[in-house]
Amino acid sequence: MSNHFIDIDRNKPITLPDNLEDWLDQNDLARFIVEVVEQLDTSAIENAYSGGGSAPYPPKMMLALLFYCYAKNIFSSRKMERATYENIPVLFITAGLHPDHDSINRFRKRFLPELGALFVMLLQIAHGMKIFKLGDIYIDGTKIKANASKHKALSWDYACKLEEQLKAEVTLLLERAETENSKGNKEIDIPEEIQRRETRLEKIAEVKAEIEKRALERYEQEQAEYEAKIAERAAKEEARGHKLGGRKPKEPEAGARGKDQVNFTDEDSRIMPESGGGYVQGYNAQATVDGDTMIIVGQHISQNTNDKQEIVPALAELDKLPEELDKIARAGADTGYFSKDNVNEFIEHGIEPAIASSRQSHNERLENRLAEPPEAPENPTPVEAMQHRMKTPEGKAFYAKRKSTVEPVFGIIKEAMGFRHFMLRGLDAVKGEWTLVCMAYNFKRLYVLNS
Repeated sequence: MSNHFIDIDRNKPITLPDNLEDWLDQNDLARFIVEVVEQLDTSAIENAYSGGGSAPYPPKMMLALLFYCYAKNIFSSRKMERATYENIPVLFITAGLHPDHDSINRFRKRFLPELGALFVMLLQIAHGMKIFKLGDIYIDGTKIKANASKHKALSWDYACKLEEQLKAEVTLLLERAETENSKGNKEIDIPEEIQRRETRLEKIAEVKAEIEKRALERYEQEQAEYEAKIAERAAKEEARGHKLGGRKPKEPEAGARGKDQVNFTDEDSRIMPESGGGYVQGYNAQATVDGDTMIIVGQHISQNTNDKQEIVPALAELDKLPEELDKIARAGADTGYFSKDNVNEFIEHGIEPAIASSRQSHNERLENRLAEPPEAPENPTPVEAMQHRMKTPEGKAFYAKRKSTVEPVFGIIKEAMGFRHFMLRGLDAVKGEWTLVCMAYNFKRLYVLNS
């Protein structure tokens, strides 16, 4: 059987349309991003240019380029530069200009702090488009790899061992220097060898000082949590009139631990446990998501390995939102955020919390699902009142929605957008890049909601 295929001739000139817009769909994401970015107030960025010299690239064009590329799994400035020659939507965004990778990278690093205000402006635009308003929110976090290897680090135990070894070698070299001088025989450059070891000892001292500093911060936090648990236990014993059973809270130990470490490539990153097992050298990326639209309404970066300390900074970010976006009514979070203080923080902000106090079963027994909710306790504490609400049908439905709102957001960022590790290093730079990622996600989400 013979097949008749279309003939092609690569030597024949390709006829292109007179206008690039003919090749770009009228509903393309690139057009949407350009249209929305034009509505952003970028005066803070524009005023940062002092004038003189060659004309810079338009800030709104550079922002649209970053937002589109991050939304389309293009994070390297070199790949962005290449896209200005090969990618039709990017050619539309840059209007045929080709900013080099140095210009793109400098712009990205220089104006990261200004992205915080633009993040809020984008939410205001979405509200003005009647796409969303605040109501119910869900908070969660995910570990994202730093631009650093977990193998390029120095632990406390190894630092102490290496320090002892280097000091012994310096002593040995000094002794050998005296012997070599008496013999007049020098097989190695002893001053150079000593200097090399002393330089390494100075670096080890810096690492140990940083580990001790972090250990002190950890101890102060753990001590505060310990004292709060002891006070809560004492209050319960006084209310019940007898001693409580079970183990008493364990008092934290001061000082550095053997596995405490500092990374040489990105000192601000931390060893983070991953939910699927194992560890990653990275950061704890937090996001607060609107329950109805899955738009990210708050975000921040943390160096904490767990989420218990993240409610306060999350609420601080939400406090920055303008009143026109409406008020938050309820907030849901998983058991990693549960503590008495976090429940009280939500209540003080006028938000009804729904934080799981224990792990939820994936396959709840049918009789438990059909059972009537328990009676409300008399004079409940804020935690007891929350736990009762979460056992009602309405409370169960609200908390169950968390899995279909905030968790898919991280799935989209990591899988659809392909963002699995930060390009920039250092806490401040990573904070700005996470804001950039969240804005790129919001552009994608608004594009879908507006279609």
